Amino acid sequence: MSSGMIYDRRGFISAASLTLAASGLTLSGFSQSESEAIKRTGTGNIEPGMKTSGVSHSFGPIKQINAGLLNIGYVEDGPANGPVVILLHGWPYDIYSFVDVAPMLAAKGYRIIIPYLRGYGTTRFLSGETIRNGQQSVVAIDIIAFMDALKIQKAIIGGFDWGARTADIIAAVWPDRCKALVSVSGYLIGSQAAGKNPLPPKTELQWWYQFYFATERGKAGYDKNRYDFSKLIWQIASPKWNFDDATFDRTAVSFDNPDHVAIVIHNYRWRLGLAEGEAKYDDLEKKLAGAPAITVPAITLEGDANGAPHPPPDSYANKFLGKYAHRNIDGGIGHNLPQEAPKAFAQAIIDVDGFGG
Repeated sequence: MSSGMIYDRRGFISAASLTLAASGLTLSGFSQSESEAIKRTGTGNIEPGMKTSGVSHSFGPIKQINAGLLNIGYVEDGPANGPVVILLHGWPYDIYSFVDVAPMLAAKGYRIIIPYLRGYGTTRFLSGETIRNGQQSVVAIDIIAFMDALKIQKAIIGGFDWGARTADIIAAVWPDRCKALVSVSGYLIGSQAAGKNPLPPKTELQWWYQFYFATERGKAGYDKNRYDFSKLIWQIASPKWNFDDATFDRTAVSFDNPDHVAIVIHNYRWRLGLAEGEAKYDDLEKKLAGAPAITVPAITLEGDANGAPHPPPDSYANKFLGKYAHRNIDGGIGHNLPQEAPKAFAQAIIDVDGFGG
């Protein structure tokens, strides 16, 4: 596929939308005109910490661009000349984690870019010979290549789960490419050595799927049951989020990617040292194993009902050496924080931009 191709989506768009009540209330922190624009996209009734259910607005056409080893699928919102914000999803989620965040930021004049990570959606490897590698460093390299392809020198970067780890890596290793950072669950850069350390039993229990994926039965089971498996993860990771089938199904389409299972399994096996990485990334992984500090302005977020494994905020605060703030988001907010509390996530992007740097 050539650079800049528009990709027609199959089954991604729903006509369902949410609207504000006729009271005329506006979103806190947004002007009347901005709130009207958000209402037209169906996100105007979202308050900080409010759980969401049901599909809201959708994105414009998915674009494709060759970047590094991949042809990356992505969506955009907002003015083409606005300050760039790149938003990164995790597993088992996709670009729709930011479907309600994007119009809020676009209304503030930001150019929002949301790519599918390797193994998701319309992102494809350019060569069938490329190793289907899911180690932490390569996902960050993918995003740097993506920025290069789009001729973006510097961006505010935000994410959760794999996306937060990727954003953390870029902020730590390539601070010249990251204007500011919003990271759900904080500092997530790891190493294979750290992955070998035993954890308390309750914590190990939270990682049950990692041990399942370490087996061939687990690989086959995930491949066979990837939709039911992913829905279970959503329920465990966000126990108070009342998402409906339409919301899940819209994202589940992205797991049809032919490389999805290989990337997911390699990612989790690599963490435990059960799968090898590529030698060309050894120097970068060695640097990441040293837990490099993050010096760019940063805000970290944590939901009060996150059922997925996550570190306590006081364990990583000292890794952020620039202007920094942490916010706990109340209201039964789980692991998929941008989709469950989009206004809180969007406000963090706006606020961290004001930190300077």
